[in-house]
Amino acid sequence: MSMKKIIIFGGGSGLSQMLKGLKLFPIDITAVVSVSDNGGSTLRLRKDFNIPAVGDISKVLMAMSNTDQDIVNLMNYRFKQSKSLGNHSIKNLLLTALLEQKGNFASAIPVLAKLLDIEGQVLPITEDNAELVGITSDGKRIYGETSITKCKKKIERITYDKEVTANPEVIKAIKDADLIIFSSGSLLTSIIPNIIIDDVVNAIKKSKAPKLYISNLVTQPGETDDFKVSDHINVLEEYLGRGTINMVLANNVEIPHELVLKYATEEQKDPVLLDEAVLKKRKIKVIKDKIYTVEDGFLRHDTLKTAYLVFSILMENKE
Repeated sequence: MSMKKIIIFGGGSGLSQMLKGLKLFPIDITAVVSVSDNGGSTLRLRKDFNIPAVGDISKVLMAMSNTDQDIVNLMNYRFKQSKSLGNHSIKNLLLTALLEQKGNFASAIPVLAKLLDIEGQVLPITEDNAELVGITSDGKRIYGETSITKCKKKIERITYDKEVTANPEVIKAIKDADLIIFSSGSLLTSIIPNIIIDDVVNAIKKSKAPKLYISNLVTQPGETDDFKVSDHINVLEEYLGRGTINMVLANNVEIPHELVLKYATEEQKDPVLLDEAVLKKRKIKVIKDKIYTVEDGFLRHDTLKTAYLVFSILMENKE
Protein backbone atom coordinates (compact mmCIF):
# COMPACT_ATOMS: atom_id res chain seq x y z
CA MET A 1 0.00 0.00 0.00
CA SER A 2 1.44 3.40 -0.96
CA MET A 3 1.96 5.98 1.75
CA LYS A 4 -0.71 8.60 2.34
CA LYS A 5 0.22 12.10 1.20
CA ILE A 6 -0.14 15.23 3.28
CA ILE A 7 0.59 18.85 2.45
CA ILE A 8 1.15 21.16 5.40
CA PHE A 9 1.30 24.96 5.15
CA GLY A 10 3.17 27.14 7.62
CA GLY A 11 6.23 29.18 8.51
CA GLY A 12 9.25 28.90 10.82
CA SER A 13 8.85 27.60 14.36
CA GLY A 14 5.24 26.36 14.35
CA LEU A 15 5.68 24.25 11.23
CA SER A 16 9.10 22.97 12.37
CA GLN A 17 7.59 21.73 15.63
CA MET A 18 4.85 19.83 13.72
CA LEU A 19 7.34 18.21 11.33
CA LYS A 20 9.56 16.84 14.10
CA GLY A 21 6.74 14.43 14.96
CA LEU A 22 5.20 13.88 11.51
CA LYS A 23 8.49 12.69 9.96
CA LEU A 24 8.49 9.72 12.38
CA PHE A 25 5.32 8.27 10.79
CA PRO A 26 4.95 6.50 7.42
CA ILE A 27 3.54 9.58 5.67
CA ASP A 28 4.59 11.24 2.40
CA ILE A 29 5.09 14.84 3.59
CA THR A 30 5.16 18.04 1.56
CA ALA A 31 5.88 21.07 3.76
CA VAL A 32 5.04 24.44 2.18
CA VAL A 33 6.83 27.42 3.66
CA SER A 34 6.14 31.14 3.43
CA VAL A 35 9.15 33.13 2.17
CA SER A 36 8.34 36.62 3.44
CA ASP A 37 10.33 36.57 6.71
CA ASN A 38 12.33 39.79 7.05
CA GLY A 39 13.97 39.53 10.44
CA GLY A 40 17.64 39.36 11.50
CA SER A 41 19.98 37.27 9.35
CA THR A 42 17.31 36.62 6.72
CA LEU A 43 16.69 40.35 6.14
CA ARG A 44 20.38 41.06 5.56
CA LEU A 45 20.71 38.13 3.15
CA ARG A 46 17.59 39.29 1.27
CA LYS A 47 19.05 42.78 0.89
CA ASP A 48 22.57 41.63 -0.03
CA PHE A 49 21.56 38.98 -2.57
CA ASN A 50 18.05 40.10 -3.64
CA ILE A 51 16.59 36.68 -2.81
CA PRO A 52 13.38 35.49 -1.10
CA ALA A 53 13.65 34.67 2.62
CA VAL A 54 15.79 31.62 3.40
CA GLY A 55 15.40 31.53 7.22
CA ASP A 56 12.08 29.70 7.54
CA ILE A 57 12.93 27.24 4.76
CA SER A 58 16.28 26.33 6.34
CA LYS A 59 14.54 25.95 9.74
CA VAL A 60 11.95 23.58 8.25
CA LEU A 61 14.64 21.59 6.41
CA MET A 62 16.41 21.10 9.74
CA ALA A 63 13.18 19.89 11.37
CA MET A 64 12.77 17.24 8.66
CA SER A 65 16.43 16.23 8.76
CA ASN A 66 17.45 12.66 9.66
CA THR A 67 21.16 13.41 9.91
CA ASP A 68 23.29 13.08 13.06
CA GLN A 69 23.55 15.68 15.82
CA ASP A 70 27.01 16.94 14.82
CA ILE A 71 25.68 17.97 11.39
CA VAL A 72 22.60 19.58 13.01
CA ASN A 73 24.86 21.56 15.38
CA LEU A 74 27.07 22.65 12.47
CA MET A 75 24.07 23.78 10.39
CA ASN A 76 22.67 25.81 13.29
CA TYR A 77 26.05 27.38 14.13
CA ARG A 78 26.20 31.19 13.93
CA PHE A 79 29.33 33.33 13.62
CA LYS A 80 28.95 35.63 16.61
CA GLN A 81 32.42 37.28 16.62
CA SER A 82 32.59 38.34 12.95
CA LYS A 83 31.01 41.59 11.74
CA SER A 84 30.83 40.45 8.11
CA LEU A 85 29.43 37.02 9.00
CA GLY A 86 27.67 38.30 12.11
CA ASN A 87 24.73 36.18 13.22
CA HIS A 88 24.31 34.29 9.92
CA SER A 89 23.72 30.59 10.52
CA ILE A 90 25.59 28.06 8.37
CA LYS A 91 22.27 26.70 7.06
CA ASN A 92 21.19 30.17 5.86
CA LEU A 93 24.56 30.78 4.20
CA LEU A 94 24.47 27.37 2.50
CA LEU A 95 20.96 27.91 1.14
CA THR A 96 21.96 31.38 -0.07
CA ALA A 97 25.04 29.92 -1.81
CA LEU A 98 22.89 27.25 -3.46
CA LEU A 99 20.41 29.91 -4.65
CA GLU A 100 23.34 31.82 -6.18
CA GLN A 101 24.61 28.65 -7.89
CA LYS A 102 21.33 27.13 -9.01
CA GLY A 103 19.23 30.24 -9.61
CA ASN A 104 16.04 29.12 -7.81
CA PHE A 105 14.70 27.22 -4.81
CA ALA A 106 13.45 24.36 -7.01
CA SER A 107 17.06 23.44 -7.83
CA ALA A 108 18.69 24.61 -4.57
CA ILE A 109 16.53 22.92 -1.91
CA PRO A 110 17.01 19.29 -3.14
CA VAL A 111 20.80 19.65 -2.75
CA LEU A 112 20.48 20.73 0.90
CA ALA A 113 17.75 18.09 1.43
CA LYS A 114 20.19 15.40 0.19
CA LEU A 115 22.88 16.70 2.56
CA LEU A 116 20.43 16.60 5.49
CA ASP A 117 18.97 13.18 4.58
CA ILE A 118 15.39 14.34 4.18
CA GLU A 119 12.46 12.21 3.07
CA GLY A 120 9.49 14.11 1.67
CA GLN A 121 9.82 17.59 0.25
CA VAL A 122 10.05 21.20 1.39
CA LEU A 123 8.63 23.79 -1.02
CA PRO A 124 8.58 27.60 -0.93
CA ILE A 125 5.10 28.97 -1.65
CA THR A 126 6.68 31.12 -4.37
CA GLU A 127 10.08 31.79 -5.97
CA ASP A 128 9.29 35.53 -6.03
CA ASN A 129 11.10 37.94 -3.71
CA ALA A 130 8.00 39.66 -2.34
CA GLU A 131 7.32 41.70 0.80
CA LEU A 132 4.35 41.00 3.03
CA VAL A 133 1.92 43.92 3.46
CA GLY A 134 -0.62 44.30 6.26
CA ILE A 135 -3.56 46.65 5.70
CA THR A 136 -4.93 48.15 8.93
CA SER A 137 -8.55 48.92 9.73
CA ASP A 138 -7.94 52.58 8.81
CA GLY A 139 -6.37 51.65 5.45
CA LYS A 140 -2.72 52.15 6.37
CA ARG A 141 -0.22 49.79 4.69
CA ILE A 142 2.37 48.15 6.96
CA TYR A 143 5.35 46.69 5.08
CA GLY A 144 7.27 43.63 6.20
CA GLU A 145 6.57 40.67 8.46
CA THR A 146 8.43 42.16 11.44
CA SER A 147 6.48 45.46 11.27
CA ILE A 148 3.16 43.59 10.90
CA THR A 149 3.95 41.56 14.03
CA LYS A 150 4.77 44.73 16.00
CA CYS A 151 1.85 46.79 14.63
CA LYS A 152 -0.46 48.01 17.40
CA LYS A 153 -3.42 48.60 15.07
CA LYS A 154 -5.68 45.76 13.95
CA ILE A 155 -4.58 44.24 10.65
CA GLU A 156 -7.65 43.68 8.46
CA ARG A 157 -5.98 42.11 5.45
CA ILE A 158 -2.67 40.55 4.40
CA THR A 159 -1.33 40.85 0.86
CA TYR A 160 1.98 41.07 -1.04
CA ASP A 161 3.63 44.23 -2.36
CA LYS A 162 3.49 42.85 -5.91
CA GLU A 163 1.90 40.13 -8.03
CA VAL A 164 3.15 36.75 -6.86
CA THR A 165 3.22 33.47 -8.82
CA ALA A 166 2.51 30.24 -6.97
CA ASN A 167 5.16 27.56 -7.03
CA PRO A 168 3.76 24.99 -9.56
CA GLU A 169 5.08 22.14 -7.36
CA VAL A 170 2.79 23.37 -4.56
CA ILE A 171 -0.26 23.23 -6.85
CA LYS A 172 0.66 19.66 -7.86
CA ALA A 173 1.14 18.62 -4.21
CA ILE A 174 -2.30 20.05 -3.28
CA LYS A 175 -3.91 18.00 -6.07
CA ASP A 176 -2.14 14.81 -4.91
CA ALA A 177 -2.76 15.28 -1.16
CA ASP A 178 -4.92 12.97 0.95
CA LEU A 179 -5.00 15.59 3.73
CA ILE A 180 -4.40 19.36 3.60
CA ILE A 181 -3.11 20.85 6.86
CA PHE A 182 -2.78 24.43 8.07
CA SER A 183 -0.14 24.33 10.77
CA SER A 184 -0.12 26.07 14.09
CA GLY A 185 2.07 29.18 14.11
CA SER A 186 1.65 32.90 13.63
CA LEU A 187 -1.65 33.23 11.81
CA LEU A 188 -0.98 36.52 9.99
CA THR A 189 2.70 36.08 9.13
CA SER A 190 3.28 32.31 8.83
CA ILE A 191 0.04 30.68 7.65
CA ILE A 192 -1.83 33.37 5.69
CA PRO A 193 1.12 34.27 3.38
CA ASN A 194 0.57 30.80 1.88
CA ILE A 195 -3.11 31.38 1.08
CA ILE A 196 -3.15 34.85 -0.50
CA ILE A 197 -2.26 33.52 -3.95
CA ASP A 198 -5.35 32.80 -6.07
CA ASP A 199 -4.01 29.62 -7.72
CA VAL A 200 -3.22 28.10 -4.32
CA VAL A 201 -6.66 28.93 -2.90
CA ASN A 202 -8.42 27.57 -6.01
CA ALA A 203 -6.46 24.31 -5.85
CA ILE A 204 -7.31 23.90 -2.14
CA LYS A 205 -11.01 24.51 -2.81
CA LYS A 206 -11.07 22.00 -5.69
CA SER A 207 -9.37 19.28 -3.62
CA LYS A 208 -11.64 16.62 -2.14
CA ALA A 209 -9.12 15.96 0.66
CA PRO A 210 -10.13 16.96 4.21
CA LYS A 211 -8.77 20.36 5.31
CA LEU A 212 -7.40 20.35 8.85
CA TYR A 213 -6.37 23.26 11.05
CA ILE A 214 -3.99 22.50 13.94
CA SER A 215 -4.92 25.12 16.49
CA ASN A 216 -2.48 27.34 18.33
CA LEU A 217 -2.16 26.78 22.06
CA VAL A 218 -1.98 30.48 22.98
CA THR A 219 -3.02 33.78 21.44
CA GLN A 220 -0.63 36.20 19.70
CA PRO A 221 -0.58 39.77 21.12
CA GLY A 222 -2.00 42.29 18.64
CA GLU A 223 -2.94 39.53 16.19
CA THR A 224 -5.29 37.10 17.89
CA ASP A 225 -6.11 38.60 21.30
CA ASP A 226 -9.13 36.84 22.92
CA PHE A 227 -9.35 34.41 19.97
CA LYS A 228 -11.03 31.05 20.48
CA VAL A 229 -10.39 28.15 18.05
CA SER A 230 -13.32 29.19 15.80
CA ASP A 231 -11.94 32.75 15.51
CA HIS A 232 -8.69 31.38 14.02
CA ILE A 233 -10.73 29.42 11.47
CA ASN A 234 -12.78 32.55 10.66
CA VAL A 235 -9.57 34.40 9.73
CA LEU A 236 -8.29 31.52 7.60
CA GLU A 237 -11.64 31.30 5.83
CA GLU A 238 -11.57 35.02 4.98
CA TYR A 239 -8.89 33.97 2.50
CA LEU A 240 -9.96 30.38 1.74
CA GLY A 241 -13.73 30.91 1.62
CA ARG A 242 -16.36 30.02 4.21
CA GLY A 243 -16.75 26.29 4.89
CA THR A 244 -13.33 25.29 3.49
CA ILE A 245 -11.91 23.92 6.75
CA ASN A 246 -13.78 20.84 7.89
CA MET A 247 -11.55 19.48 10.67
CA VAL A 248 -9.71 20.98 13.61
CA LEU A 249 -7.18 19.50 16.01
CA ALA A 250 -7.17 21.37 19.32
CA ASN A 251 -6.04 21.15 22.92
CA ASN A 252 -8.81 20.41 25.45
CA VAL A 253 -6.78 19.92 28.62
CA GLU A 254 -6.25 22.79 31.01
CA ILE A 255 -2.77 24.30 30.97
CA PRO A 256 -1.16 24.55 34.46
CA HIS A 257 -2.19 27.77 36.19
CA GLU A 258 1.38 28.98 36.92
CA LEU A 259 2.23 28.65 33.20
CA VAL A 260 -0.94 30.53 32.16
CA LEU A 261 0.05 33.30 34.59
CA LYS A 262 3.62 33.41 33.26
CA TYR A 263 2.44 33.75 29.64
CA ALA A 264 -0.16 36.38 30.56
CA THR A 265 2.24 38.61 32.50
CA GLU A 266 5.46 38.15 30.47
CA GLU A 267 4.13 37.77 26.90
CA GLN A 268 0.49 38.95 27.01
CA LYS A 269 -0.63 35.56 25.68
CA ASP A 270 -3.66 33.56 26.84
CA PRO A 271 -4.73 29.96 26.19
CA VAL A 272 -6.81 29.47 23.02
CA LEU A 273 -10.14 28.09 24.23
CA LEU A 274 -11.87 25.29 22.36
CA ASP A 275 -15.43 26.46 21.56
CA GLU A 276 -16.64 23.05 20.49
CA ALA A 277 -20.35 23.85 20.23
CA VAL A 278 -19.69 26.65 17.71
CA LEU A 279 -17.45 24.37 15.61
CA LYS A 280 -19.95 21.50 15.63
CA LYS A 281 -22.74 23.85 14.55
CA ARG A 282 -20.54 24.70 11.55
CA LYS A 283 -20.07 20.97 10.86
CA ILE A 284 -16.35 21.11 11.60
CA LYS A 285 -15.10 17.80 12.99
CA VAL A 286 -13.28 18.35 16.30
CA ILE A 287 -10.32 16.15 17.26
CA LYS A 288 -9.40 17.07 20.82
CA ASP A 289 -6.73 15.87 23.22
CA LYS A 290 -3.91 17.06 25.46
CA ILE A 291 -1.64 18.23 22.64
CA TYR A 292 0.68 20.46 24.67
CA THR A 293 3.91 19.70 26.46
CA VAL A 294 6.21 21.90 28.56
CA GLU A 295 9.82 22.20 27.37
CA ASP A 296 12.28 24.25 29.45
CA GLY A 297 9.38 26.17 30.98
CA PHE A 298 7.79 26.92 27.59
CA LEU A 299 4.54 25.69 26.15
CA ARG A 300 4.94 23.64 22.97
CA HIS A 301 2.82 21.33 20.86
CA ASP A 302 3.51 17.73 21.79
CA THR A 303 5.06 16.72 18.46
CA LEU A 304 4.53 12.98 18.85
CA LYS A 305 0.93 13.18 20.13
CA THR A 306 -0.05 15.72 17.44
CA ALA A 307 1.57 13.65 14.68
CA TYR A 308 -0.13 10.48 15.95
CA LEU A 309 -3.53 12.20 15.81
CA VAL A 310 -2.83 13.41 12.23
CA PHE A 311 -1.79 9.88 11.25
CA SER A 312 -5.01 8.53 12.83
CA ILE A 313 -7.06 10.92 10.67
CA LEU A 314 -5.29 9.58 7.57
CA MET A 315 -5.95 5.98 8.58
CA GLU A 316 -9.64 6.72 9.24
CA ASN A 317 -9.96 8.29 5.80
CA LYS A 318 -8.35 5.46 3.88
CA GLU A 319 -10.34 4.17 0.94
